[in-house]
Amino acid sequence: MPRVAFIGLGRMGHGMAGRYLDAGFTVAVWNRSKAKAEDLIARGAQWATSPEDAAIDADAVVTMVADDEASRAVWLTKDGAAATMKAGTLAIECSTVSYQHTLDMARELHSRGLIYIDCPVTGLPEAAAAGKLTLLVGADPADLERAQPFLTPIGSTIRHFGAVGTGTVFKLINNLIGAVQIASLAEGVAIAEQAGLDMQLVAEALSTGAIASPQVIRHSRRMIDRNFSGASFTSALRHKDAEYAVRLAEALLPGVPVSRAALAAYGEAKAHAPDGDEGQMIEIVSRPK
Repeated sequence: MPRVAFIGLGRMGHGMAGRYLDAGFTVAVWNRSKAKAEDLIARGAQWATSPEDAAIDADAVVTMVADDEASRAVWLTKDGAAATMKAGTLAIECSTVSYQHTLDMARELHSRGLIYIDCPVTGLPEAAAAGKLTLLVGADPADLERAQPFLTPIGSTIRHFGAVGTGTVFKLINNLIGAVQIASLAEGVAIAEQAGLDMQLVAEALSTGAIASPQVIRHSRRMIDRNFSGASFTSALRHKDAEYAVRLAEALLPGVPVSRAALAAYGEAKAHAPDGDEGQMIEIVSRPK
């Protein structure tokens, strides 16, 4: 079976790496904390001492890390994956990074004879573990065809938006809209509470009415109940994604006031509770000013 190096075993990456094991691939894994890899190692994954070590003889290297800085580090530092990747190896970036970073990485890795595709994902950690993510791909069609065997184990839907970078563009749009929805939902719930509405009725109406979306359905009840256990996405990560999205938007549009307002809201949430669940936005907007 092909050999995959998987780098980054956070909430999403852990389940994705497990899918390659389920599919019978030879899998080498690396993460800043080895503890997150222990169960994968018990299932047959090979622990690597660095991204460079993981990438030795890999047919594809898949990364799922937090941001531009982390991505650059695992690919391009002296012990980064690119140091030992053979020419023609697939470099599959599943991380949510900035558009410019995607273009820079594609150019740099291409100059080393590697094939870079951006493949950010949508879906919760449960979908990652079940191989049911939606993959948002930017790649040359021939490169996507070559990458297909490495994408099938982790995703049930592949949306090919065009050349390298286009998958990242859509992912940033997707996450920015999510940030706007969640921030506005928090304000709406707070208004309902202060107005003395029956909050159980509010929860039912929000989740079944015209404004119901997967985000509203998922977060409205959690906000009303103040139940933020099992966080799948943090305020800091949402702020990072919104920052990358606004940076792209400002390069393309004359004004993005709604996007900027969402970015500011998540900046406050990040300052208050960087590792907190994004649904805790309700606690930020409810605080006395």
